[in-house]
Amino acid sequence: MRRLHPCVPALLCMVAGAPVHAQSWSWETAVGAVSEYRDRGWDLSAGRASAYGEITASHASGVYGGVWAADIADYEGAEVELTGYIGWAGALGGWDVDLGVWQNVYPDGVDVDYVEFPVQVGRAFGPATLSAGAILAPAQTGTADDENLWVWTRLDWAPEAWPVALQARLGHEDGGFAPDGKTDWLVGVQAPVGDGFSLGVDWVDSDVDDGAVVARLEWRR
Repeated sequence: MRRLHPCVPALLCMVAGAPVHAQSWSWETAVGAVSEYRDRGWDLSAGRASAYGEITASHASGVYGGVWAADIADYEGAEVELTGYIGWAGALGGWDVDLGVWQNVYPDGVDVDYVEFPVQVGRAFGPATLSAGAILAPAQTGTADDENLWVWTRLDWAPEAWPVALQARLGHEDGGFAPDGKTDWLVGVQAPVGDGFSLGVDWVDSDVDDGAVVARLEWRR
């Protein structure tokens, strides 16, 4: 399991601002470290620090694709999570829409790879951005032959005069990864610190795992 890609709308804005004949494609890379790797409330690094990296290519048409990698705790023999993704992001009826396909691969893992289909919609209201989405993984070997669905809603608050941005997210998951159902939540703050670097601190919790304060240092360019 992996995180959503908040970088995609920013990439689209950056690309849309340039003439298509001059710059049809744009690239963005990111590397970072977290005190724990938490995804949808799950602890994927057994409470230890984790490093990650990502590269995304975005076209002026809204099409994008990329690869994400992170080190994880032992997962059926795998210690690395790789996700290749493609999708489309753009504006429809005044809403920002993002549709994608993710292929999650765990090298050396046994019967744990799976594909899932994320969709999200969002809209800015002044300094606030409200978004919601779902990630569906059809029944397959990597989901214990059971469909899995995670639905979520998120609020971002980032006034221009503030040096930090706030976020809050609530999610619920049912299926192969959460047979008895699971509700998770996150509240956090992040701030740019110059030269493409940012710092963040999140409180991540759920009703099936202990909560944790997760610190993050990321470089994105």
